Amino acid sequence: MSATTRVRVVRPRRTTARTSLTQRATYPSWFYVPAGVLYLIFFAVPTFASFWFSLTRWTLFDTEFIGLDNFVQFFAEPQLSRGFVNTLIYGFVTSAAKVVLGLALAVLLTSQLVGRGYLRSVVFFPVLVSTIGVGITFTALLDPFDGVVNTVLAAFGIEGPGWFTDPSTALLTVAAVDVWKGLGIATLIYIAGIVAIPQEYYEAARVDGAGRWQQFRSITLPLVQPATATVIILSLIGGLRSFDLIWATTGGGPGFTSDVIASVIYKQYQAGFYGLSTAGNVILFLVVTAIMVPVSMLLNRKEVER
Repeated sequence: MSATTRVRVVRPRRTTARTSLTQRATYPSWFYVPAGVLYLIFFAVPTFASFWFSLTRWTLFDTEFIGLDNFVQFFAEPQLSRGFVNTLIYGFVTSAAKVVLGLALAVLLTSQLVGRGYLRSVVFFPVLVSTIGVGITFTALLDPFDGVVNTVLAAFGIEGPGWFTDPSTALLTVAAVDVWKGLGIATLIYIAGIVAIPQEYYEAARVDGAGRWQQFRSITLPLVQPATATVIILSLIGGLRSFDLIWATTGGGPGFTSDVIASVIYKQYQAGFYGLSTAGNVILFLVVTAIMVPVSMLLNRKEVER
């Protein structure tokens, strides 16, 4: 006597490609909600509000629409033209210096150097210090009469300049302090870029008889192009928007010789011209955008071409 056993095969339920894609697309989208809310609250809404208030004469209790009068008056300010030029000089000088010095230090600190870990910490340390603290410290060090720097120079028979009090040196001195403080970030970015380069490239170059300069020019410099783009963008944005270090060291002086757009805006705000200072902020936003958009496109295009 034989018995037949029937086995029911249960096949797994197929998930269509559309369902899978939908699930994968729907699930992560929820993670955008908190970021989107924060973006709207802290960036989009204040930005559009600034554009509106720049067209008004406002206080905490009253608002009067005046159209483009604030922009006309702001451009009529004698400090603006000087501040605009100083902003461009400050931004491009600090950015160029951070690129050159940051790359040089990164190459040095990725070589077989004794104590390079300690030296990396020393280079990065100024980044951790408060900008206001740095400004106050250098104001004391570079005091034209009692500062340590001029005292040391006087010991060698050299008359030190008025670093922050001479109109011809004030802006560039603040720029040098800015480079000293921000150089650690640029160096760190370049170190990450250099470490990511495969060592096989250098070994092959050495086999072919390439020296250190040839290796740097043919391997390191082209392959750290993404790091260079990052350093330029961050440094240039920071330089064009700089305010706190300038205000802590020179206050925009002597006279208006080290004023930048941000310090001009703050002076208008101090005087109680809130609508005028808001218009200045809108102008600064547009200036930074007008400079950074083409610079970013140019750098990204070069990166793609490489």
